[in-house]
Amino acid sequence: MKTILITGAAGDVGTHLRRELAGKYLIRASDLRDLKEKFKGQKFMRADISKFADALRITRGVDAIVHLGGYSVEGPWQGILSANIVGCYNVFEAARRNGVKRILFPTSNHAVGYYRRDRTIDHRVYPRPDSRYGVSKVFGEALGSLYADKYGMQVFCMRIGNVNPAPIDKRRLSIWFSPRDLAQLVTIGIEHPEVRFEIVYGVSGNTRSWYDNSNAARLGYRPMDDSEVFAREVLAREKPGADARTEQYQGGAFVVAEEVPNPAPLPGTRRRKK
Repeated sequence: MKTILITGAAGDVGTHLRRELAGKYLIRASDLRDLKEKFKGQKFMRADISKFADALRITRGVDAIVHLGGYSVEGPWQGILSANIVGCYNVFEAARRNGVKRILFPTSNHAVGYYRRDRTIDHRVYPRPDSRYGVSKVFGEALGSLYADKYGMQVFCMRIGNVNPAPIDKRRLSIWFSPRDLAQLVTIGIEHPEVRFEIVYGVSGNTRSWYDNSNAARLGYRPMDDSEVFAREVLAREKPGADARTEQYQGGAFVVAEEVPNPAPLPGTRRRKK
């Protein structure tokens, strides 16, 4: 059974993923905070990925890494720099030194958040980040490309929408990612033999999706869920946004926000994807 490191494992996305993968892999769950939920066969290792020694320690002896750790929303540059730039580099470089070939990097829809909602985009579009947070995710994609080309690593980048049991508003009807679809895509990223460097969208099979996710389909992704079953309920409670730009662009509120209260303020952690 493969041993998989999940950084940011105490956050919402990490918890959903650990629950879905319980029993399928030996999970090394890492975070700065204690795990609120624990599952059989999962070992906890406390670490701050902004410290290279910690990154080196937690990446030793694993078969693949799912790098969820980081600052999870728009915020001050120093916080994003430490967790999402330095921390991301540390994880990739520690993996290389420890001989770990495969890294799954959950990037974000915010790496392309300045595309309009009336446009369908695929994995080949030029990055248009909507925030400093989005910029940090573009950095991670570029770093993954470098490590794939220069060091022969196998990097699977997932531009994640919003992981939740159900979508919570109109925008998330287009970017919703159910926990079981998350687990399916992550499993493909871990197991597919032909991954070298790939970018896919981490979304369910949503009728209202803004993404052409044919690259994920090419690799075998067959989402089981569609946000449309929640549409009537979600739209009934939807209120108009305060700024028209938040309805125009795929990034939503991130295109105007200077800072969003971070539910996981410490580097090396992740609570949720917006």
